[in-house]
Amino acid sequence: MLPTEGFTCFPGQMWDRVLSKVKKAVVFMDDKCAESLHWNGGATSVFESGARNLKQFSSFEAGGENEPKAVFVVSTLLKGRTADIIQDIVGLSHFQYCVVFTTVAHSIHLLANHVTAVLEGNPVFEQFEDKLCEWMGDMNYTAEVMHAPVVFAPVSPQLLLAPTFAHLFPLLPRDLETINIKRPEKKRFGSLTDVDLHSLTPELQIEIKSLASAVNSMFESTSTREESFALGPMSRLIAGELANHPQAKNRRKTAPNKASIVFIDRTLDLTGAAGHHGDSLVEKIFTVLQPLPGHTTDVQVDMLELTNLQRTPDSQPTLAPGCLVQTQSSTARLLWETMLASKQKEAVMEVRRQLVEAASKENLPIKMGLGRVTPEQLCSYVQLFKSNWGALESHCGVIQLGLATAQTLRHPTLPRWDSCLAFERLLLQALGDSDFAGVLRQLLPLMKPRAAKGEEGSSSEYNSGSRSGEEECGPDELLVLLVYLYSLAGEAQIADDEEEEEKVERELIGALTLVITREAELSPLLQKLTGCRSIEELTMERAHTAVEGVFDTLRELSHTRDHLKQLNSVYTASDGVHQAMYRPFLRQVLEEIFHPDRPESPDIEHMSGGLTDMLKTGFSMFMKVSRPHPSDHALLFLFLVGGVTPSELRLIREVVSAHKPGTQVLVLSTRLLRPTDVPELLFTTPRLVPDIGV
Repeated sequence: MLPTEGFTCFPGQMWDRVLSKVKKAVVFMDDKCAESLHWNGGATSVFESGARNLKQFSSFEAGGENEPKAVFVVSTLLKGRTADIIQDIVGLSHFQYCVVFTTVAHSIHLLANHVTAVLEGNPVFEQFEDKLCEWMGDMNYTAEVMHAPVVFAPVSPQLLLAPTFAHLFPLLPRDLETINIKRPEKKRFGSLTDVDLHSLTPELQIEIKSLASAVNSMFESTSTREESFALGPMSRLIAGELANHPQAKNRRKTAPNKASIVFIDRTLDLTGAAGHHGDSLVEKIFTVLQPLPGHTTDVQVDMLELTNLQRTPDSQPTLAPGCLVQTQSSTARLLWETMLASKQKEAVMEVRRQLVEAASKENLPIKMGLGRVTPEQLCSYVQLFKSNWGALESHCGVIQLGLATAQTLRHPTLPRWDSCLAFERLLLQALGDSDFAGVLRQLLPLMKPRAAKGEEGSSSEYNSGSRSGEEECGPDELLVLLVYLYSLAGEAQIADDEEEEEKVERELIGALTLVITREAELSPLLQKLTGCRSIEELTMERAHTAVEGVFDTLRELSHTRDHLKQLNSVYTASDGVHQAMYRPFLRQVLEEIFHPDRPESPDIEHMSGGLTDMLKTGFSMFMKVSRPHPSDHALLFLFLVGGVTPSELRLIREVVSAHKPGTQVLVLSTRLLRPTDVPELLFTTPRLVPDIGV
């Protein structure tokens, strides 16, 4: 077995533990675990294992009279809100046998209950078993509580995501201010790099410890001894927690397999996350199609074209959407992997080829098309399957991916992608030629309400999906462009007049406030940003306060690499011959790791996991002791804390094959990013107080 295969099989092995208990049970599952299951066989695997029903983890759900067994699968601590929901469901049901699986380890439950002593067994789980029997109404009924780290989703052989931690994001300087407020003046931290785990909020401590515990479980399952490295303050905390994990010390003494894991903060390169330069079909699918409800890493594919229903406002809710995850068909799974790893042109051509091949296998009357692939051509191929139920069932995976591609290519908002890309290129060139105020001023012409951009500027034009409404950049895209620009602010020429920059910012704040208040309806991002559900609720004052908060955060983005000595820029200025360029941070990190001279990078910090490692690190200052290096082993993990983009996955593969083809690289991350995720994570996510279900 290849080394990476053991790791991509790990999530399924953890789900097998859960599935072994679901026979004849009603299964209640929270959204985060449901998303992990979605990539590990889906609901089909639950029913094939004998479950009677699968329901949402909610106080409004319950089992029937003839359903005596329940299985709960949750991603949170068994206390507070989570315990209340379980009590509600059990109280409304007639269960005699309850099994509860939590992704949070027992050691973290002890921490959450302020128990520091080392205890035998699992007392917190045992206490919860007693509560379950009490809620069922008979202490002789059966209750089981156990830990199952079902947190990873095998998105491809190269990528494991952890949807449970989708909203975990590296801290920013404004979070440091919040931490420092509660500390005595003499003990306040000077920068985020000084912050230790114990100074964080209890919620964030539990989140970090839970993530480190999940990674440790993966290494435990595959008998792997890892060397941990970190780039960035949050990564340092996670890598340190993993290096000193109590269960890891014994494993490292005997584990036969070896690997390196490098944790990297997403905030070290927000340019790559917010940019539209990735020539990726999957990035565009994620951006223009609606997300699957409750999921961060899948979309809704409209299946109406495969039915005889007419498109009306009422037809949509009656039809279940398709999706990108195809765990049942190996052909569809390989097509998804190609779409994820290839450039857009190659991916679209492979989608067409697979649709043609599927139609040919079923002897459907297909007309071969050469040259450019169009959405109309893809739809015509899909519709061949419409009246052939056998063919539809055999190839439904490829058909869903074909429909997702066609719907993206013909989507009315797709031109915004090219508009953003063109403007980003313009900004890159301008950065080297003027001060930041001059570059900011170039954004002002874009800051106009969308309804005013058309020929007439009428709201009816906007609502009818005209160019002014659909194709021009809206507030979401403008926020993404601002993140892109401010993440590069340190690369601009030094300003002679700082007041000019403040003046332009004030103009931008006023203009963006007006743009938001003139929207026909608020996008999900704007709802979170302003705290208003509808445009009718939104006042000019609330919008202005929200936009001012956005700019307070934006000003901090150019300082995220200040602590780095070598990898402190992602920008190459024009030299008169070549244009100014964005230099992906990940490319620089990998080139540093795979450099043939194996230099010791001042920025990639090795996290010691015990006395031996500390002595080795200390002795290396005055003796020839080889310190661990990320390229020491044939297996390298890159863990991007805060998300990874599809185009970065392709970049990683290209750099590795060019510099060290024998190395296997497995990417782990908290989510697969679309550009509009970045403003949400920066401006609306409570980074210091994640929701841990309590």
